[in-house]
Amino acid sequence: MLARRLRSKFPALSRRWQTTASTTAIEPPPAGGHSSSVASSQLFRITRESALRTPGISWQDEESDRNIIGGRETRKMNLYQAVRDALSIALSKDDTAVIFGEDIAFGGVFRCTMGLAEEFGRERVFNTPLTEQGIAGFGIGLASMGHTAIAEIQFADYIFPAFDQLVNEAAKFRYRSGGHFSIGGLTVRTPTMAVGHGGLYHSQSPEGFFMGASGLKVVIPRSPIQCKGLLLSAIRDPNPVIFMEPKILYRSAVEQVPIDDFSLPLSRAEILIPGSDLTLLTWGTPIYHCESALRLLNSPPPSLAPLIPPSLRNAKVELIDLRTILPWDVETVVESVRRTKRLVIVHEAGMTGGVGGEIAAEVGKRAFLRLEAPVRRITGWDVPAGLQFEKFNMPDAVRILDGIMETLSY
Repeated sequence: MLARRLRSKFPALSRRWQTTASTTAIEPPPAGGHSSSVASSQLFRITRESALRTPGISWQDEESDRNIIGGRETRKMNLYQAVRDALSIALSKDDTAVIFGEDIAFGGVFRCTMGLAEEFGRERVFNTPLTEQGIAGFGIGLASMGHTAIAEIQFADYIFPAFDQLVNEAAKFRYRSGGHFSIGGLTVRTPTMAVGHGGLYHSQSPEGFFMGASGLKVVIPRSPIQCKGLLLSAIRDPNPVIFMEPKILYRSAVEQVPIDDFSLPLSRAEILIPGSDLTLLTWGTPIYHCESALRLLNSPPPSLAPLIPPSLRNAKVELIDLRTILPWDVETVVESVRRTKRLVIVHEAGMTGGVGGEIAAEVGKRAFLRLEAPVRRITGWDVPAGLQFEKFNMPDAVRILDGIMETLSY
């Protein structure tokens, strides 16, 4: 509704790309991508005090007297540095831990393992052949022998050759053995979601394909603090975990991150902005598009002001980061929807077969009589991500704002 009216009222908004054919001085975008809306987010913890008071943080120090925050330090990190920091802690504290994947010995495509081979030895941080099925199968075997296996699939788009190993073997390993054997030491890291220029093979969000794989956990962090704490929890969890890192956040997301060993709880959603009129649920990169949409709703710029009724501008929207996709935090989401009576779900993956459909069905079962509007899903379109048209495929702030307004007005 709003998006269509905007395009007709402001044709310039439809021309999001200008040709650079005649401008040779423009440098190509970085491999990890960059998003100015992410970099300017107010959700980041940019001070030491706020970082050390992250909700749910659990310190893993050996010294019990250091459970206070007074003597702890933080360091400014982006998301890929937080990944590297977590991996370094895992290797230093667990002699059975090994890291392997394509090109990871020199740091990997996104430099998440940079310097680890030199620090811990190439027998613990090593390259594998270009075979995702082999990487997953090797990790399963290694974990079954009692090792902590931390595998990297170079892009989530290429996790599909490993699908049989992950869904038919890793997810069922403990069940198949009647509880006698476990591969809980397996963690599979992989970059996911859109990057701005990744096209059909480097911008997919495949988390929904694993929703039926009982026995696996799927985690997607939103920021450096979240990434470090959730990754360390995933590595130490007694279940195999697929840890998907939004690739555009590798460099765009920057926070003060505690340098000590800490964890954050899996399968626990986090309420980022409390509200009473609508629940806005998402994970990963769309967190920041949702934040932008809420700013547009509450304080619209002059170009949007005529399209946003004043009666909706004071709406209190509750923003929730799901964090763990499987198994997801049903209680927190349903409790929020019972209070707000409306739910909008946002994710980059296509709508058909997406995670949002499962969440909508469960909320409908548990809170149907409390709902005052249909559950709304705002997702990527059910098409492959086109290279130069990738931005049109993603649920951006305008599309999210449109969905929020329609749900509030229902």
